[in-house]
Order: sequence, then C-alpha cells, then structure tokens
Amino acid sequence: MIKLDVHTHTIMSGHAYSSLQEMVAAAQQKGLDILGITEHAPGIPGTCNPIYFRNLHVVPRQFGDLRLLLGAELNILDTKGTLDLDEYYYRMLDIRIAGIHSLCWQGGSIEENTDGMVAAIRNPWTHIISHPGDGTAKLLFEPIVLAAKETRTLLEINNSSLNPNRQKESALRNNLEILRLCKRYDVPIIMGSDAHISYDIANYCFIWPLLQETDFPDELILNYFPERFLEYIEPKG
Repeated sequence: MIKLDVHTHTIMSGHAYSSLQEMVAAAQQKGLDILGITEHAPGIPGTCNPIYFRNLHVVPRQFGDLRLLLGAELNILDTKGTLDLDEYYYRMLDIRIAGIHSLCWQGGSIEENTDGMVAAIRNPWTHIISHPGDGTAKLLFEPIVLAAKETRTLLEINNSSLNPNRQKESALRNNLEILRLCKRYDVPIIMGSDAHISYDIANYCFIWPLLQETDFPDELILNYFPERFLEYIEPKG
C-alpha cells in the first residue's frame, strides 16, 4: 500500500550515502509513485551550498512511473519560527519540509518552543513538519496538531527518530501522543523514512507498531494515497 516517501537525503546533504540516481532506482524497485528528495538546508554542517537549490531545474521530475519531488529540509532556527532559506529559494523547490535540529536550534521554554513550531507551521510555504516528536525540543503537541489542521500542513511520523540506535528517549511517547491527537482531530499525517541511504527508502518498520497501538485510521495516512497527498499540498505551491 505504500506509494510514496517524500523525506529522503542523498550524498549532497553531507552525511548520507547514496546518489540521486541510486535513490530513484531504489524507489522504482520498491514500486513507489512519488519520491521526495529533501536535502538539508544550510544550517546543517556539511550540507550543500544554496546554489544547489538554484539548479534543481536541470533534473527530470519523471522517471518512468515515478514522480520525483526535489526540495529541502529547512531548519527551524528559533522560537520565532525563522527558517534558514527564504522565499527566493522556496520558489525553486517542489516540496518544503521544516524541522528542528539540535545543531542549529535556539530554544526556550516549552511554550516558546511550541510558538516557534506553530509559526513554522503557519509559514505559507511549509508543506511538512519533520520529526516534531523526536524530542529535540520540548513541545506541546495539541496546539501543533490544531495549527497543522488549520493550515493543511502535514506532521511527519519519522521512522529514523524511532530507531533505538538514535537514542531519542522521548520519541516513542511523543509520536504516540501526536498520533492520538491527529486521530482525535481527524488530521492526516505523513510517514517519513528520513532515508540517508537508498536501502531505507519507504522503510517505516518502527512506525508500524505505533499505528497498531493507536488503531490509527488508514485514511489519514497519506503515504497510501499519492493523489490525495498532491492535492493536500497543492495550495501551498
């Protein structure tokens, strides 16, 4: 049933291990309809120079039956929701994910952190919030889910952050809370592999138990419905 994975990285992010063409080939082998490649924005050490995003127009967006979306995983920098690229670059991206990363995050109280996340959600260019439940910042999840519902911004359940090797102690608890709130308020979610190597594309092995525990409705998981996913994000460009 899995038809898309829109949070992945290539060697251009500096700490991933597959090329764009290797990622495309793996997605085709797995029968995906849509693959998103979202390189880290400049706040992450070692990632690509912003000129990379200016040249995305040279890459085909269709490979047989596979549609390719090229974008960025932007960094939410502070409790104001500031992102580390601007509208000049947003217009060049097919898909825009925003998330908190410890290497470039200036946080505050749980309320201030939540305000920053909500501001990023309300940014009209943000399609998806990456790994909001990974515990990098302490957050209040109900206002985040309600803001996501209001603005048609997808919240990601991130497979990588649930991997025990990542040692993110609150990720399990936080993601269960996000799923329960999204179910309560009828808010769709997106599963993200956060693949940094081609073999991990559409790998959601750590997410399945959470979906079962919360009895999360299939109709709210947009990875199963590529056309609904595209329609959901379309108003944001």
